[in-house]
Amino acid sequence: MQIVFMGSPNFAVDSLDLLHNSPKHEIVAVVTQPDRPKGRGQKVLMTAVKAYALQANLPVLQPSKVKTEEFIQKLQKLAPDLIVVAAFGQFLPKAVLELPKFGCINVHASLLPKYRGAAPIHYAILQGEKEAGVTIMQMDIGMDTGDMLAKVSVPIDQEMTMGELHDILKIKGAQLLLEVIEGLEAGTVEAIPQDDAAATYASLLTRDMEKINWFLSAQKIHDQVRAFNPFPSSFTTLPDGKNLKIWQTKISSGIWEETTPGVVVAVEKAGFVVATGKGFLEILEVQPESKKRMPAKVFCNGRGINVGEKFTCEEAK
Repeated sequence: MQIVFMGSPNFAVDSLDLLHNSPKHEIVAVVTQPDRPKGRGQKVLMTAVKAYALQANLPVLQPSKVKTEEFIQKLQKLAPDLIVVAAFGQFLPKAVLELPKFGCINVHASLLPKYRGAAPIHYAILQGEKEAGVTIMQMDIGMDTGDMLAKVSVPIDQEMTMGELHDILKIKGAQLLLEVIEGLEAGTVEAIPQDDAAATYASLLTRDMEKINWFLSAQKIHDQVRAFNPFPSSFTTLPDGKNLKIWQTKISSGIWEETTPGVVVAVEKAGFVVATGKGFLEILEVQPESKKRMPAKVFCNGRGINVGEKFTCEEAK
């Protein structure tokens, strides 16, 4: 099958790799987001998908907008049988969706109709879900609203981070993608409409979402820390006004006297314990401003954390 692949971040690379190495398929073009400046130095970087494509000698297209007539004409000349999309980052217009014989299919990292949108893996952990997964769907003009072609689920344990779940899902998604494409060719895939009434959304993450609100429960904060590890991270503010990123936590089984949320109630061998709106949270790994990630006990031994110190936080509205 002649395939145009559209994707940008690391999540999409495994799907592209399996398709590229499949003797049954040919990648006629890889479409990815334009190179953009990133980080403090604003160094211009290519996407993970482009890096793979160049290494594999695959032709690369980087349109700023896929809805332009110029880009659509390029796709028409390629005449793909199928367009595969995996975390591409742009909406496809109707003219592109209707171009290939088998349409456009998307590798979406959620169990649709849950968590349509941009950050499904983050939200699955943030909301305390016990399972996540990948859905291969037939794309339409809506945001992740098309018919479902196949699903695979993955359990989420109490300590799993977004990064760990991401790495599992990108492999599971790639494997499922190959099965679906074979089914499309054979005519054995059944398209199942989504229940729109059950849909939830995983909108873009914001800076405000990263700040820890100690008035939430220990479980909710623990889920937030896991959901934002390794990106974008969760943080709190020290009494001196400097931010402290929190990378790893654990629900404390200790018994402490109830106090104001955000107050340090104990300093232990592994780190320190903070009061929350419900329960207590043990902080195990942190990152002070302008420094590397470190065990919380190292931070305690260096800066010093004292019982009674209070992290800045606003009461939940």
